[in-house]
Amino acid sequence: MTLNVKERRNKAGTVLVATGEINSETSGQLLAALLPLVREGRPLRIDLTAVTYVSSAGLRTLLVVYREAQHAGVAVTLYGVSEEVRFVMSATGFLDFFETGEAAAAEAKAKAGTRAADRTRTPVESAVAR
Repeated sequence: MTLNVKERRNKAGTVLVATGEINSETSGQLLAALLPLVREGRPLRIDLTAVTYVSSAGLRTLLVVYREAQHAGVAVTLYGVSEEVRFVMSATGFLDFFETGEAAAAEAKAKAGTRAADRTRTPVESAVAR
C-alpha cells in the first residue's frame, strides 16, 4: 500500500491530508512531508481520516514530529483518527502526545455553550458561575 500526502494552507495554519498506510515503507515519506511544515512554525493539522493502518514505524514518525513540534512551540492536532488507529495509538500511549480534532471540537462546543449560558444569566449569576 502506498501513502499519499497533500498539503493545504489557510489563515489558521497548514493541513496535511494523509491517505493510505503509514508503515516502514511510507513513514519516511510522511516524515519528509511533515518536518518542514513543523519548522515553519505555523499550527499544523494532520488529517488521518483516510489512513487505514499505522505500524510501529508510523508511530515513531509521529513521535519525531511531536518532539520537533514541542521544540519549535508548534501546535499539532490530529484529525479523523479511525477507531483502529485510535486503538493502536491509545494502547501504546501515543495518543496522549497529541491533541485530537475531536477533543478540540468538544472543547470549542463546551466553550460556546458556556458563552451562550452566560448571555442568559444576569451579571451576578455569570460572575458566580466563573
